Amino acid sequence: MSGTAPEKQLHELLSRSMVDIYVGPENTHWILHEKLLCHYSPFFRRIFYAKNSNTTSFGLPEEEDAPFKTFVGWLYSSSLPVPREEGDLGLMFDLYLMAEKFQMPNLIADIMQVVREWYKYSDSYPGLRRVQYVYANTEEGSPMRHMLVHSVARMMVIEKGIPAHWDKALKKNGQLAVDIIKAIQDWRLDDEIVPDARDEPEEAEDLVDVEAETEKLDQQVEAEIEAGESDEADHGEDDSEATVVDSPRTAKHHEPASQAQKPAEKTSSEAQGKGVDLSNDFKKFSLQEVPNGLGGDDFGTLRA
Repeated sequence: MSGTAPEKQLHELLSRSMVDIYVGPENTHWILHEKLLCHYSPFFRRIFYAKNSNTTSFGLPEEEDAPFKTFVGWLYSSSLPVPREEGDLGLMFDLYLMAEKFQMPNLIADIMQVVREWYKYSDSYPGLRRVQYVYANTEEGSPMRHMLVHSVARMMVIEKGIPAHWDKALKKNGQLAVDIIKAIQDWRLDDEIVPDARDEPEEAEDLVDVEAETEKLDQQVEAEIEAGESDEADHGEDDSEATVVDSPRTAKHHEPASQAQKPAEKTSSEAQGKGVDLSNDFKKFSLQEVPNGLGGDDFGTLRA
């Protein structure tokens, strides 16, 4: 941005030369003093004061009537309307974008003052919608973007927690999150007033209740030990009445169902006999070969 234009009395800028400005899709017609318009705006100066230019009219079809009307009011009175409620700020933000386009530092400064004072005296902070609107239509270094980001940074530091809509926006818009961090760094806070989690673990201790956690873990261990003892007792009872189940190898040689129901003693002796046979045939179950080409005596090596 260029420096502030030198102050001149209004009557010095009201020359006889006039220009026609057509605004919006409806081509709203404005007749303005050329010298006054070009004095405050390098944008219009390039249009009307260019060499060999006989231009006396210019169209702004993309602009809206309301902010341009406010712009004309400021041009002739150096004053802006005072917002009465948050909704009125919309006009100020639209006018601000127009001021950046027209390269008018005087108007930018006045709009900044109006917006700043509104947030200050209403004891509020810029909403996400306003910040996103300005971000979408300005570039890095924009005074309004700078002011809004620093205001939001203060809100994030002072308020408890981050509102859900802000949390979502910061995750999606990394640049906004980065700018908020930079804003906090710009404050150059004294080390003494910035909490240091390395030296002051009070908050972390609040998150970890040592006594409660220790008691909880002790109870879990005791419960597991008791459960284990109970399982052992149950298994002991089962062993006294255990029934030996035939192995898959001997299951094929079961006797027909008509002869299967024999006295318990005989069944037990048969099971024991089968156990002896299984012991005698143990060599049949020995591993002769293991995967990956390892022999029976080769246990291989563990590799990371």
